[in-house]
Amino acid sequence: MSTETDLNNDCLLQFITNRKFRVYRHIVLLLFLAVTFLNTKDALVEPVNTLLKICAFFLLLLLFYLNMYVLIPKLIFEERYLAYFLWVMLLLGITMVSLYFGRYYLNPYFKTPHPDVALPSIFPFVFIFFIFIAASATIKLFQRSIVVNQRVNELETVTIQSELEQLKNQINPHFLFNTLNNANVLTQKDPQKASQVLMKLSELLRYQLYDSARQKVLLTADIHFLEDFLNLEKIRRDNFEFMISTLGDLKGVQVSPLLFITFVENAVKHNMDAENSSYVHLFFKVDHNELNFNCINSKPMVETPKKPQGGLGLANVKRRLTLLYPEKHFLYINNGDDVFSIDLKLTV
Repeated sequence: MSTETDLNNDCLLQFITNRKFRVYRHIVLLLFLAVTFLNTKDALVEPVNTLLKICAFFLLLLLFYLNMYVLIPKLIFEERYLAYFLWVMLLLGITMVSLYFGRYYLNPYFKTPHPDVALPSIFPFVFIFFIFIAASATIKLFQRSIVVNQRVNELETVTIQSELEQLKNQINPHFLFNTLNNANVLTQKDPQKASQVLMKLSELLRYQLYDSARQKVLLTADIHFLEDFLNLEKIRRDNFEFMISTLGDLKGVQVSPLLFITFVENAVKHNMDAENSSYVHLFFKVDHNELNFNCINSKPMVETPKKPQGGLGLANVKRRLTLLYPEKHFLYINNGDDVFSIDLKLTV
C-alpha cells in the first residue's frame, strides 16, 4: 500500500515538474477554466453573456501566466519582494477598476436588473484574483523547489564522486617523482633554487589537500596554484614556457576550487614536443560580475599516441560547470591545427 502511494506521489511530482509534461499541464488548466465558465450561471443576455465569459477566460489566463512566467521569475526569484508586491497591487487595481466600469456599462444587459453597481459587488472577483495569483505562485515556487532539491542532491553525489577521484589522482606519482628528483639534483648545483622548488611543491600540495576543500576560494588563490603547477612543470621541461595574464579587479572574486586545473593539466599533457618549444598561455579577465578564462596551448608537430585521460577530464568539468553555474557559464573548445584553446565565461 505504501509503495503504491509513493508511486502515485512520484507520478504527480513528475507531472507537475517535468518539462515533457508542460503541454499537458497547460491543457489541464485550459480545461479547468473552460469547465468552470461553462458551469457558471448565465446572468446576462446573449450574446453579451458569451462574450463576457470569453473575455474573463482570457483575462484570468493572462493573469495566471503573467504571474507565473514574468513576475515570479523576474522578481521573487531575484528577491525583489517589494517590487512584486507593488506589481500585484497594480494588477489588482487595474482589475477592480475594469470590473467596476464593466459592470456599470453591462448593467442594461442583466436578465434581472441590478441597479446597485457599488464596489462591494465586485469583491468576489477580487477573491478570484488572489486565488489565481496564489495558485500560479504556488505552482511555480513548488516547481523551483523540486528542481533546486534535485540539483543539490545531484551536486552532492557528483561532489562526493569527484572528491574520491581527486584523492585517487591528487598526487601524480610521475610528476612528484620528477619534481623531487630535480630538486635533489639542484641541491648540489643550486641549493637556493632547490629550496624554491620544494616550497612551491609544498604550497601546491597544501592547496590541493586542504584549501580546495572549501566550497569557494579566492580567484587569486586558484591562479597562484596554477602558477605553482606551471612553474614546477617548467623545471621538468627545458623547452616549455608559460604565461599568466590578469585583467580587471580580481580582488575578492570567488570561484569553485580547482575549476581551471583540469584545463591546464590537459594543456600541459597534450603539448609536449621533444624537438620544438611548447607553451601554455592563461588569461583571466574580470569585468563587473563576469569572469573570462582563456587557456591556449601549443600542439606538437608530430602528435603522440593518445592515452586514456586521467583525473576528472573535460567531460566531467563540463558537468561540474552545469551543476555549479547553471545558465551562468559559456564554454567553447577550439581544437585547431597548431593550437588548442579553451574559452570559459562565468557569472560570479
